[in-house]
Amino acid sequence: MERVVLLDESGAAMGTAAKAEVHHEATPLHLAFSCYVFDGRGDLLLTRRARSKRTFPGVWTNSFCGHPAPDEPMDEAVRRRGRQELGIDLDGLRLVLPAFRYDAEQGGVRENEMCPVFVARTHDVPREPDPGEVDEIRTVPWASFRDEVLAERWSGISPWCADQIRLLASLGPDPGRWATADPAALPPAAFLAS
Repeated sequence: MERVVLLDESGAAMGTAAKAEVHHEATPLHLAFSCYVFDGRGDLLLTRRARSKRTFPGVWTNSFCGHPAPDEPMDEAVRRRGRQELGIDLDGLRLVLPAFRYDAEQGGVRENEMCPVFVARTHDVPREPDPGEVDEIRTVPWASFRDEVLAERWSGISPWCADQIRLLASLGPDPGRWATADPAALPPAAFLAS
């Protein structure tokens, strides 16, 4: 059974809960991550969440999201999730937004996460995404996607992705040149393997 790390307001761990039981109308604050994956041409892998998902079904979002298991380093969790959800291996994984947090609700289900954001590259072509997680994958040029989201012309985007795009845009126009963030700015419950 997959478990998530529950957090207090400072980001310190205060227990765990079954992932299957944590998302509802009063979702407790917990630890998660988002990852933006770019292919060999520099295009972003964008995904549409499976319509069968309990939270935000059918919306377009960043490449993938997930939750580290208790005592699992964040970078290892991101790599694990990339393989599980999209069937890809990641190169050049970097932390870029260590303190991202969001709270969003749709259809009576609330997301409430401290959600550090990572960026990575892949040379793999997603072949068989997990159908329980992903309905569709697109590759899109970063600049045009960023501009469409910032201008609020991309409909059906997840609220966390829209908020993250605003912050990522401030890091500069080239994702390959975004500075690696200081891991000391992660929530206290989160840590990296290296």
